Amino acid sequence: MGASNALVDRVAQHIQAKFAGEGSGHDWHHINRVRRLAKRIATAEGANHEIAELAALVHDIADWKFHNGDESVGPREAERLLREEGAAPDVIEQVVEIVRTISFKGAGVVTAMKTLEGCCVQDADRLDAIGAIGIARCFAYGGHAGRSMYDPDEVPVMHATAEAYKASKGHSLNHFYEKLFLLKDRMNTATGRAMAEERHQYMEEFVRRFLKEWEGE
Repeated sequence: MGASNALVDRVAQHIQAKFAGEGSGHDWHHINRVRRLAKRIATAEGANHEIAELAALVHDIADWKFHNGDESVGPREAERLLREEGAAPDVIEQVVEIVRTISFKGAGVVTAMKTLEGCCVQDADRLDAIGAIGIARCFAYGGHAGRSMYDPDEVPVMHATAEAYKASKGHSLNHFYEKLFLLKDRMNTATGRAMAEERHQYMEEFVRRFLKEWEGE
């Protein structure tokens, strides 16, 4: 096993221990799914596997949603872990930049990736936010955050700023309109776009069925 694989394995072990049993949908299994998806997309798109895997592994190391909206904690913690594990400075720089940029921050906010590896990891993270897993994670996080499943009197809000998005306390079904339905058209890579199609359709059918059953049909 080469040095790069050893580095990825050490980081993976640390992240698995840190996020085992987390209940909001941002657990080790989410991170590992993103890692696998990122590796698959990176292979198809010709991106660097080590950068893609490392960034996928640390992308949620300190998500702003769990740190009072502070976006600086994640990049800082990612850099600390990679330094501790002996990653090269150029690797750290590339990975930390991906962590800094990866999150969705509102319907009206652009979060463009600067590198192909970043595009692959962002697509992987967004793929895990849609489809059947995405639906489950949406409601798991909603319950974790004390949000209701649905309130017919509360309409979706297309947040124009990151601050407005972070401050939102809307019900879980609104999240489909405010974020999840938007992700298909925000995929960076051809591979990501192709993979998103079926997952997006599944979500649309789920929401139609949810609203139908909500009315007692």
